[in-house]
Amino acid sequence: MPQSYLIFDFGADEPAGQQARHRIEAWRQAFRLGEKMQWKFERSSTTEHDGPEQIRLLVRLDFSEHERLSHQRWLERLQTEAPFRNAKLEVVRPGDAALESTAARFDALP
Repeated sequence: MPQSYLIFDFGADEPAGQQARHRIEAWRQAFRLGEKMQWKFERSSTTEHDGPEQIRLLVRLDFSEHERLSHQRWLERLQTEAPFRNAKLEVVRPGDAALESTAARFDALP
């Protein structure tokens, strides 16, 4: 199964973004997800110098074809858990036009 991406936009709320990162790391360890769930931060400023950084957390779900149910459950769970539910969400699923550009965007992040 191709990868799905969840893009959580926390605006300038750094603590919520960090809390989300900690939550994902805890799940990765507790459920032994390893490379099936990866995350990266994307930061950008709204103005040239003094504006607050906009924080986005990109989460890649990469489950195999026979793990389709687990994939769907994680898609649903991430959207409803705190602190994720307060963030603006964009989901990029297999077959979406933005999948290739989102994958390239994710891979380009450090």
